[in-house]
Amino acid sequence: MFGNDADFLLSLHRSHAAELRADAAADRLARSLPRRHARGWLSRRQRPGRTDAARR
Repeated sequence: MFGNDADFLLSLHRSHAAELRADAAADRLARSLPRRHARGWLSRRQRPGRTDAARR
């Protein structure tokens, strides 16, 4: 369909390389940020969205 169009192959290679660089940058950013723990005061687990009214 495309044959051996050098411009097409080069643009495909560059876009794929850019995606790989973006993924690597996102992974590095995720590893550099501190992880949020689900524990709060005195290491008790916090259950988000649960209130006293929901227990009844």
